[in-house]
Amino acid sequence: MLSGVPASPGTAVGPLARLAPAPVLPAERPEPGPDEHARAMAALDTVVSELEGRAAGLSGDLRDIMDTQVMMARDPALAAGVRAAVERGLPAAWAVHEAFDVHLEALSAVGGYLGERVGDLADLRDRAVAVLLGLPRPGPPSDDTPHVLAAVDLAPADTVVLDPARVLAIVTEKGGPTSHTAIVARALGIPAVVACPAVAAVAEGTRVIVDGGAGTVAVDPSDSEVARVRAAARERADDLAAHTGPGRTADGHPVALLLNVGGGDAGGAVDAEGVGLFRTEFLFLDRATAPSFDEQRAAYSAVFSAYPGRPVVVRTLDAGADKPLPFATAGDEPNPALGVRGYRIARRDPALLDTQLAAIAAAAAECRADVRVMAPMIATPAEAAAFAAAARGAGLAAVGVMVEIPAAALRAAAILAEVDFVSVGTNDLAQYTFAADRTLGELGDLLDPRQPALLSLVAAVASAGRAAGKPVGVCGTAAGDPGLAPVFAGMGVTSLSMPAALVPAVRAALRAHTLAECADLAAAAVR
Repeated sequence: MLSGVPASPGTAVGPLARLAPAPVLPAERPEPGPDEHARAMAALDTVVSELEGRAAGLSGDLRDIMDTQVMMARDPALAAGVRAAVERGLPAAWAVHEAFDVHLEALSAVGGYLGERVGDLADLRDRAVAVLLGLPRPGPPSDDTPHVLAAVDLAPADTVVLDPARVLAIVTEKGGPTSHTAIVARALGIPAVVACPAVAAVAEGTRVIVDGGAGTVAVDPSDSEVARVRAAARERADDLAAHTGPGRTADGHPVALLLNVGGGDAGGAVDAEGVGLFRTEFLFLDRATAPSFDEQRAAYSAVFSAYPGRPVVVRTLDAGADKPLPFATAGDEPNPALGVRGYRIARRDPALLDTQLAAIAAAAAECRADVRVMAPMIATPAEAAAFAAAARGAGLAAVGVMVEIPAAALRAAAILAEVDFVSVGTNDLAQYTFAADRTLGELGDLLDPRQPALLSLVAAVASAGRAAGKPVGVCGTAAGDPGLAPVFAGMGVTSLSMPAALVPAVRAALRAHTLAECADLAAAAVR
């Protein structure tokens, strides 16, 4: 039995299969030709086109992840590095490899959010080198045999095209509970375990049982154990299918089940009560200038129109840290996770926020959705008050903020006096509470949302919400955890927002307990 970090709930049984290896530069380096720079840039363009093709039909978390990787591939500094390497006499493949390695070394030195991008950048390098050498791109197995996919880690370009009908589960040696692999696996409903280095020793073709909720991988299980797991999975699927409709406890107490979405999501066929987190970064990534008022209004209207009569909570631009923007963020911050990100960007560029709020208000006026707006990375009541004034001045009636910083949780009552609602982002709140980089797999125990210190902060925010008579939602990874749904309900959390694939399990978990039982569970969890 191998142990890792739980990343996406569910169980699966199947043979282990591994990613195709990355290309290796030949030992003999050829003499460069006259068009090496053109070849190198053409290869990068090919990679960008392939990534954009994979991103075209995506939305939400998946689209955000792919847009960020495309933006990295188009970095002018990277292109300049390729040109410099070619001018020193390197052939195209070697020049691309060297230019990427310079950036890889820099990101590794920075660490934190940007350090996690090392794997994404290495994947871009390998894809471009494969194009130049005429080799297959690295990636998942191409045959149709259902399998458990094992890897050191998965690049965004690989994770977003995984087919749940073929990929039964995912196990990675690296990664954390909020890594790209974990995010995508949850969005697709694929069981996943990350930070499980021992899987490297398991031979391909070996049958394994993956339990994404427990974070375990059983190697070469008996037939009777496999039969037991499969029977339990069928029973679980039947149980989930029996539950539909709004979120509520066994005795009817409502807990709204909402969706985390990005650009292009449509909600007509989704059995959820609205949107608890509409990320707007998709509009701002991969461009040199901010989108115009008209661009933003059209994009927001398209999403609002998909949820008529339902609430849609829009988060204003959450740039910075792992989402740098050339027109909004500085590239020289020593610690971007603690720098100018989220709402703090308005300090530097108030017009950026003002234009976005105006576009959201204009789009809301055109649609029948119940549009609400909230700001990320709020630290003080004064910031909450300033954002509320700006949003209401733009014509938006329902205004809230994210609680992602311990200071905001500790001052939740004062913050709620300034706004209409709050939403707890458990991923960042855990990171800042435990001083633990949320992308670092080896600190997964500290980032576990069941940590009592984190739950105590959520409970304090929920208590402040009850006292003020205002809604308190949760929209981090923990919101989609069926084991925590009754705990949050017992604290007084009024809504949970998650990827669509997780809604059925959370709904079933809530309906298994009365509100009094949920309160007992909440008290026990905090203890």
